[in-house]
Amino acid sequence: MKIPELRIANLVAKIPVIQGGMAVKISMAPLAAAVAEEGGIGIIAGSGLSVEELIAEIREARRRTKGIIGVNIMFAVNEFAQLVHAAFDEKIDLLVSGAGFSRDMFTWGKEKGIPVVPIVSSAKLAKLSEKLGAAAVIVEGVEAGGHLGTDRSIHDILPEVIAAVSIPVIGAGGFVDGHDVAQTLKLGADGVQMGTRFALSEESGAAIEWKEAMLNANEEDVVFIHSPVGMPARGIKNPFTQMLDDEVDVKPTECNHCLKRCERNFCVMSRLIKAQQGDVREGVIFSGAKVHKIKEILSVHKIFEDIKNSILSFKEEEY
Repeated sequence: MKIPELRIANLVAKIPVIQGGMAVKISMAPLAAAVAEEGGIGIIAGSGLSVEELIAEIREARRRTKGIIGVNIMFAVNEFAQLVHAAFDEKIDLLVSGAGFSRDMFTWGKEKGIPVVPIVSSAKLAKLSEKLGAAAVIVEGVEAGGHLGTDRSIHDILPEVIAAVSIPVIGAGGFVDGHDVAQTLKLGADGVQMGTRFALSEESGAAIEWKEAMLNANEEDVVFIHSPVGMPARGIKNPFTQMLDDEVDVKPTECNHCLKRCERNFCVMSRLIKAQQGDVREGVIFSGAKVHKIKEILSVHKIFEDIKNSILSFKEEEY
């Protein structure tokens, strides 16, 4: 099996892998640039950043690489439009967005000539996205980390979406190594998005305590929580998630109105920042379902070497 290129509009990634846009401050310029340098698509997580912070990260990534750099911004964040326009003004290569759905972003992308790639969890939404002008779709199953739009497996959703649209389809959710990438490409996906594997890279913006909590997690340690965004989310069990299970009152006493709509059961941004900075007891650690399969922190280069070797050595009879 040869290594296929991933083509999204006028962009050509030599390796068909998109690095997930993990907020807050996990997917920053060093990680995105390292992925882009290896021939994949590097993504900066814009959610939870100010406009000024996002601009600085884009410029730093551009300083580090001439590869493909995108930005992921959750539709749920209050400054969605401001962040998107700032990224477009910086001439970002593509926009990825999930945790809700924006029709406007397709119009904005068309005006600026920048591809827009929504994260979807059904063939119906993929078809709507194509009609509105999406350059590709990322199809995310329940195995993914963070906010989830479905309770169905990526293995069930992916073939439905591939059959429903003619734009590139990128599979996401629970893919952690080259074996997963090769198998997903063989099933017909044009590319694969990986989040948790890149979160556990040397270039990831997470504190070492965050990474160690992920490495030490067993399959049973990955749990669902109800996010203030209004969606279920997947992460690592810790004392804070136990407080949520026990219905302890953890409502925020202050609010900076970071979300368009917030259920205020807890402050998801502050809890994500706590974890990113190393407080793995009080913070929220988003994680994919297959984190237990990851046994070590690797450089982005070594992650891509595994991906390339797996694709090149893929044998259909092994599966």
